[in-house]
Amino acid sequence: MTSTTRLTVAQALVRFLTAQFTERDGTRQRLIGATWGIFGHGNVAGLGQALIEYADEMPYHQGRNEQSMVHAAVGYARQSNRLSAHAVTTSIGPGATNLVTGAALATVNHLPVLLLPGDTFAGRPADPVLQQLEVPYAGDVSVNDCLRPVSKYFDRINRPEALVPAALNAMRVLTDPVETGAVTLALPQDVQAEAYDWPDEFFAERTWHVRRPAADPAELAAAVRAVREARRPLIIAGGGVHHSRAEAVLAEFAAATGIPVASTQAGKGSLNHDHPQDVGGIGHTGTATADELARLADLVIGVGTRYTDFTTASGTLFEKPGVRFLNLNIGAHDGHKLAGQPLIADAHSGLTALAGELGQGAYRVTDSYIAEYREDKERWEQRVDACYEAEEPDVRPTQPQVLGALDEIVDASDILINAAGSLPGDLHKLWRTRSFDQYHLEYGYSCMGYEIPAAIGVKLAAPDRPVWALVGDGTYLMMPTEIVTAVQEGIAIKVVLIQNHGYASVGGLSESVGGERFGTAYRHRSPADGSYTGAPLPVDLAANAASLGMRVLRAKTVSDLREALAEARAADTPTCVYVETETADTVSGAPPAQAWWDVPVAATATRSSAVKARELYERHVSTRRRHL
Repeated sequence: MTSTTRLTVAQALVRFLTAQFTERDGTRQRLIGATWGIFGHGNVAGLGQALIEYADEMPYHQGRNEQSMVHAAVGYARQSNRLSAHAVTTSIGPGATNLVTGAALATVNHLPVLLLPGDTFAGRPADPVLQQLEVPYAGDVSVNDCLRPVSKYFDRINRPEALVPAALNAMRVLTDPVETGAVTLALPQDVQAEAYDWPDEFFAERTWHVRRPAADPAELAAAVRAVREARRPLIIAGGGVHHSRAEAVLAEFAAATGIPVASTQAGKGSLNHDHPQDVGGIGHTGTATADELARLADLVIGVGTRYTDFTTASGTLFEKPGVRFLNLNIGAHDGHKLAGQPLIADAHSGLTALAGELGQGAYRVTDSYIAEYREDKERWEQRVDACYEAEEPDVRPTQPQVLGALDEIVDASDILINAAGSLPGDLHKLWRTRSFDQYHLEYGYSCMGYEIPAAIGVKLAAPDRPVWALVGDGTYLMMPTEIVTAVQEGIAIKVVLIQNHGYASVGGLSESVGGERFGTAYRHRSPADGSYTGAPLPVDLAANAASLGMRVLRAKTVSDLREALAEARAADTPTCVYVETETADTVSGAPPAQAWWDVPVAATATRSSAVKARELYERHVSTRRRHL
């Protein structure tokens, strides 16, 4: 007779989660390292009580905003190489719907997070209940159904026994390197508290092997032929290089073959900045070196990349007639993009196989090609030096000079986190990565507000390393609340808060497409015409951060900034460096975009700015091509 243990559904779920592990390459770790939660009537008596029961086995973190809890969990998962994740529990209603943005971010970036929102009564003793969305045509719909399209797996546990297959499926998806993303188990509040006799086998330790699929022999042979025929190949390193921990094998492969390596936002750091084959970021926010190589490449070798529009310059970057694509990717969907030759495999396994066929002198690009891109890279580095240099240390810095000051004090142990605004472009072009996981930029969803909570998650995964959240004033105002969490938990993140009085990135984009920076400045309305062109708003973000408990260092000049950054790096408490920057309108900023990005411009307009922008847009559109 099967032995059983009587527990509530919530207790059984938490106990089950404490017994799940992952393993890859012989290393084993907890799959669900902790649970984040904000409690309301939809989860306090169920999961809240269960987390007390198993407090010794399941660490708990108190959040301030449901979306930001997901961001923290995503930061933890990425830093943990997707081998360990966090769970997030919320009440029903707004707590649950606040998860949607974070879930979309996790799924877009293929990063695992387990979402456990409360749900309305399965038994419907009263209908409707508080925060229930009534759908006249469907009695089984709740607000949690908003999570279906942004989840890689979704289930609603309407009966206790349904938890067993649902929980196992959830773990399967979380640990699948192709399918992973947000996983949602919606938990009706009455079912959470219901008791059931669970088979003890359900609580036995399980180890989920994270596989490394090897390349199909025929696909590998075709890939080898493609590389051997290429004269100007270019590797594009995407996030899959990091997820599979293929940085070392990529570095060896590039050194052996001489093939240059450009990187997407997710792939930056695949090679250190001083590796002989590193040519920097690619695409709209990339370097002139990488983008020119892409225009002339006869073979583009994508490793773990999705080929987003920023990478391909909206289909205009790869100009050479007859250019072909070789796509090494663990997912077949991405492996077949751009009509490429697929090599479906884990990045580490696939690169190792390619190196075995093409290394040791079996293939190498010409010395003239190597000299060409190295000389071009050196010219680009001189441009970076010029952007970083501050000839007058007692003046307000530009944004690139902020990065330059940070560049002076960090080493390979530091981790930088960013997601949105003008910083991603500057970082992709200018930042010199010193380690494979130093550059943490969420650009799949480019979600404002990600940086501070993600920094907390990263710091939890890497407690002995300096972790920096780089935020502009726009993204700070979206979600500063988790500063309170960092203070409460003593999580010594470092925040660099850059004040430039508005949405600088979108402001520049608006100007380029005929929008004249409309609605992008943080300023008072002008008495003359009602536009936002008056004086800057008297908002003191440094005081705000201090009011939330963070130590704040104000830097007015480049000299102040250098001192403040050094002090923040040495701090063992949450610390913010606040600096107001000069804009690109008054002081030289980062180099402009080296490749196009498609943002459609009004086809008809009366204002000259929009008319001129449309003319330029049509010229760019005419260069777009479909790779067939």
